[in-house]
Amino acid sequence: MKITWLGHSCFKLESQGYSVILDPYQDGKVPGYAPLREEADQVLCSHGHGDHCGVENVTLKRGGTSPFTVETVSAWHDDQQGALRGPDTIHILDDGQCRVAHLGDLGCALTAEQKDKLRGLTALLIPVGGYYTIDAAQASGLADELAPAVVIPMHYRDGGFGYDVIGTLKQFTSLRGDVKEYSGSVLELTPRMEKQTAVLKPRNI
Repeated sequence: MKITWLGHSCFKLESQGYSVILDPYQDGKVPGYAPLREEADQVLCSHGHGDHCGVENVTLKRGGTSPFTVETVSAWHDDQQGALRGPDTIHILDDGQCRVAHLGDLGCALTAEQKDKLRGLTALLIPVGGYYTIDAAQASGLADELAPAVVIPMHYRDGGFGYDVIGTLKQFTSLRGDVKEYSGSVLELTPRMEKQTAVLKPRNI
């Protein structure tokens, strides 16, 4: 499975000629990112905010057969059961070789039952910036508990991109002992990945 970080919380997952875009952002909704223009077979959004539901910026292909099973877990965008920012949907995609979870804008603690559904992951795509989501310390603790092979941080501020009110990448990586920085935006997943916190470069800057 190939994962491409397009920017913010938007990723493209590709397997067996089929592609899924997760949480595309609308034009002008995230500081520092270029407009998103993608083609894919399927689009999945964690919630309806403009920085996560820009489905109009993804051209859908027709006729492909998906190798992915998709499981969802209902959570919250805040720590007050959605009273501040509403619901958040976690997506778990499995192509039979690799299993990836995208946490969307998770803003609450997960229950034991929810955590059980998120064990055995090849990769965990997790927000780390705080303010709108869980923060760096919460994200690192959750990643340790779920113990995926690969942890990929998202929804943070670094250099010229990201919201001013959210935390930086360094606030998260300083808590991790297994950081591996990549020069590009793509990571090839295999069933037996080296344990790591994978820092990708966003493609759309």
